[in-house]
Amino acid sequence: QLRQEITAVLTSAEAEERADEVVLVLNTGGGTVTGYGLAASQLLRLKEAGLPLTICVEQVAASGGYMMACVADRLVASPFAVLGSIGVITEQPNVYERLKREGISFSTITAGKYKRTLTPTKKVDPLDEKKLKSDIEQVLKLFKGFVAQNRPSLDIDKIATGETWFGPDALERNMVDKLATVDE
Repeated sequence: QLRQEITAVLTSAEAEERADEVVLVLNTGGGTVTGYGLAASQLLRLKEAGLPLTICVEQVAASGGYMMACVADRLVASPFAVLGSIGVITEQPNVYERLKREGISFSTITAGKYKRTLTPTKKVDPLDEKKLKSDIEQVLKLFKGFVAQNRPSLDIDKIATGETWFGPDALERNMVDKLATVDE
């Protein structure tokens, strides 16, 4: 849906003749890197077309939400908005021991060394954990690179810790450009 909305704006906006700009109110705690990465890429289409983009965060722009917010030409947050959470997490329950106690065995057949590393029904293998850790570190590297490219004035290594900050602290860290509500 965001793709269609961006396309509609690009079709009707005139950045040069009418000095059109886009103001987006964003409130999200994030989610999958693929989904929010795509959403951020859609917002970049506006900038590539020469349309100034202001993003207003009223409550939260965390994780993938901040990934979207950081592409703004001007990023405004309310004083009590929560921003940041630049990090990656993966969780999976493991019921292998329980199934074993119940006398239930579960087989998974794969082709490809890393097709299935950690699963809920397989005994945890330290090598699989190591591979998964490596995978999510690569995602974090991409995430950090994207934020750093779009907000070069911030110190990415100091904020890409998984922590969140309220508006004034985010402003101090150059994560936002101004503190205000969308009504201002």
